[in-house]
Amino acid sequence: MSLWLDFMGSEIRYIETPSYGKTRIAEAGRGNKETIIFLHGVGGHLEAYAKNIVALSDQFHVIAYDYISHGLSDRLPNIDYTPLVFVDHLRELMDAMGIDKANLSGESMGGWVSGLFAVKYPERLQRLNFNTAAGLPIITEKGRQELQDLVDLTAKATTQGPPTFESIKNRMKWLFHPANHDSMITEELVNTRLTCYTQAGSKETAPKVLAMIGMHDDFLIPMEEIKAQTLFLWTEDNPCHDIACAKSSAAKIPGSQLYIMKKDAAHWPQYESPEEFNDVVRQFFTNGTI
Repeated sequence: MSLWLDFMGSEIRYIETPSYGKTRIAEAGRGNKETIIFLHGVGGHLEAYAKNIVALSDQFHVIAYDYISHGLSDRLPNIDYTPLVFVDHLRELMDAMGIDKANLSGESMGGWVSGLFAVKYPERLQRLNFNTAAGLPIITEKGRQELQDLVDLTAKATTQGPPTFESIKNRMKWLFHPANHDSMITEELVNTRLTCYTQAGSKETAPKVLAMIGMHDDFLIPMEEIKAQTLFLWTEDNPCHDIACAKSSAAKIPGSQLYIMKKDAAHWPQYESPEEFNDVVRQFFTNGTI
């Protein structure tokens, strides 16, 4: 089934931001009282949330968006990229859309950005969901090696020659549980990412974006400073940041909760097991418990 069937009922449009140009968003449930903003991982795009936007729009105003120099948003080559740039981009996007406060759900780098946003702009956050997030201290050698694997695979897919179908597919295997490779890493999904990676300006911006992975330990989220209700949503097979890592970080936020996905999933639980993910996120963003 085409992932665009999952988007039926949503609107794809562009929002102009003062400092970062055009930002592509997918949106559904406009007019609902509370907003959920989904943030994707490094090198990602809003299609990561194809199975969540419409499903949650019966109750929430739901938005997923492409970061600058990602997806189909504007490429900005003259920026020194750090996670804080993406924090500011999120603030400008919320301002441009007239959103005072939102629930944030961030996967991988999206969690990293969400956590830093929670510290810098606590007044603009309702509840926070770390979804297999980055920005947490990596505490095992296995995790360190998996981070290096990500660097190598991303370089092959973005900076070491033109991106190809095979290099993109190999990069995406890092995201998915092995049991889901054949059924979920479809030709359409790979070609969607390949289209994003071959946008004009990507050759100039991709190395700068990729370099942020090497900054990981320089911009760790100060968990002790997060005051919002927080959910760590994790998987048994998440690369880099394992369950012990999530537990260690969760212990630093009073009252935070940890949920381990029951179905096979690795780094993209929102896509690999959307019904379970949507049920848990709906419950948490509704009343702060799971």
